[in-house]
Amino acid sequence: MFLVVTGCAGPGNEADASVLCNFITRFSLGLEVRFMRIFPTVVLLLLLFALASAQNEQAPILERDIEYKNWKLNSIRSSETIDLREYATGKKLVMVVYFAPWCGNWKHDAPMLQKLYKKYGDKGLGIIAVGEYDPVTAMQANLEALKITFPAVYESENRTEKQNTLHYRYRRAAGDTRNWGSPWYIFLTPSTMETGGDTLTKRAFVINGEMIEAEGEKFVRERLGLTVAGSNSALASKEVKVCEPETGSVLVKP
Repeated sequence: MFLVVTGCAGPGNEADASVLCNFITRFSLGLEVRFMRIFPTVVLLLLLFALASAQNEQAPILERDIEYKNWKLNSIRSSETIDLREYATGKKLVMVVYFAPWCGNWKHDAPMLQKLYKKYGDKGLGIIAVGEYDPVTAMQANLEALKITFPAVYESENRTEKQNTLHYRYRRAAGDTRNWGSPWYIFLTPSTMETGGDTLTKRAFVINGEMIEAEGEKFVRERLGLTVAGSNSALASKEVKVCEPETGSVLVKP
């Protein structure tokens, strides 16, 4: 805050005007000093609020009509090609999660998914991640940093491809109105999937945002036929916020 004082003195009242001018000048300088002292604190509080809000994309598990097709995509970690129908064989539940490596909301969910995979992977749960909108090298580094061990493939490598991906088409069909849609989940039940043709299912459960941990684990346990504890857990309804790429990227946002 700056207070500019002009025309302090006038003809015939130079002494009084000088006193008044000095008073106003000291007052304005005092305001300026106080403002400069609190300004960094205000900026820090706004930054912390923005960072906290960026992690708030929690969404409930919903059942939707969605024609989800089988895919064969290249692994992020190797030259292997993974067929989703084959991966689902012998499992009770398969969670497909689409992610962008630069997205803070994905980084928030990833450790939770790894924990579910470690806990229920030998009980019939399959988790497979589908990378989007970043080079494969960035996806590899991201999975390694997050210590993800479940399979991961990729569909796109550039943010300019967003509206041409199946990820974009599926999540829009499921009612996801977010810009980037990371993470986005679809759950497949292998025992009810179509055994032939391109389509795996025409109806499935999805999450248009971050997983609510208590709800997610309860859902997994139910589908695996395990005892569910605390079935009356309350689920918070939270506003969906925007997940945007980190600044400084060499890629151009569409």
